[in-house]
Amino acid sequence: MSLHVRDGKILFPEPLVAATVVRRPNRFIIDVEVEGTTIACHCPTTGRVGNLVLDGLPCLLSRAENSARKTPYTVEAVSVTEPGTGALAWIGINQTAANRYVEQALAHRLLPEVVTTTTVRREQFLGKSRLDFLVNEDTYIEVKTPLENLQVALGDHIRTRPQSPLRSTDRFVKHIGELGRSLAEHERAILLVCFLYDNPGFQVLPSTHHSSVKTEVTTALQRGVEIWQINFQLDPTGVRVLRQYGLTRQFLE
Repeated sequence: MSLHVRDGKILFPEPLVAATVVRRPNRFIIDVEVEGTTIACHCPTTGRVGNLVLDGLPCLLSRAENSARKTPYTVEAVSVTEPGTGALAWIGINQTAANRYVEQALAHRLLPEVVTTTTVRREQFLGKSRLDFLVNEDTYIEVKTPLENLQVALGDHIRTRPQSPLRSTDRFVKHIGELGRSLAEHERAILLVCFLYDNPGFQVLPSTHHSSVKTEVTTALQRGVEIWQINFQLDPTGVRVLRQYGLTRQFLE
């Protein structure tokens, strides 16, 4: 999906299509209803979306650029807003798209509290890890977009499943550890925790390896790694940076 920025908003090439989730038959597919027709769409996250049962939720779709693709749409967002209570608030579920939004935000200096940007390079190596961005030739940025623990209010109309502990933490531990170990003098390293909805404050979901993850994070922060939170606000035409604030002190307490 090609993006461009106007008046501080990261715009989609065309407006997203409104639909309703019918079911999620597997990790890769979400069936949706569009204008009375059920269509199989690409699901951009193979993991869970909080503990939500997606069936029946409003959703937004982007059209595939490749017309020959088996799934003509990608599900970009869902809404848990109670019907009849006003405009829908959207929860973006496309974790890959988050990196594209961050790239545009950096390139157009929409994250001034985090970094004053002059140059942006994608997928740069630090130690043995390939990180998402190198900014200004001295600031490494790794983007994480958690979806396992949705920190939004859920009304009685929302169905949920039991929440199980997070198990997949290896990649996170590897990257934050590499950030800390490889950080040279006069360099910055930032773990950018992005939410494609208005998350009031990042809360860590306990994992099956909580103690070892906490130790690795504390060590990395003591070596100079910073943690920042970015909230994007998504609507059918694009996304905006809604909030940006530091979390480093919170994780050291």
